[in-house]
Amino acid sequence: MKTIITVIGQDKVGIIANVSRILADEKINISDISQTILQDYFTMIMVTEMPEQGYSIGDLQTKLNALGEEMGLEIRVQHEAIFDAMHRI
Repeated sequence: MKTIITVIGQDKVGIIANVSRILADEKINISDISQTILQDYFTMIMVTEMPEQGYSIGDLQTKLNALGEEMGLEIRVQHEAIFDAMHRI
């Protein structure tokens, strides 16, 4: 199952490392990543591949929310089909 993860917030050391660590711990593969810094704002979009069974987007969102609160970031996880439907307009 593919998911789209977006990360937005003030740039600081460790954003990519911390998000990637959570994904690696959960055996979630990063298949594509794009990140940039616009003035002092960090933005990142990741396409990931979650295990087919035994894991939910809600579980991942909970873990990434905790990281987001700790680092002052907004992190969202969406199923690829929902992301595509929202951005087809």
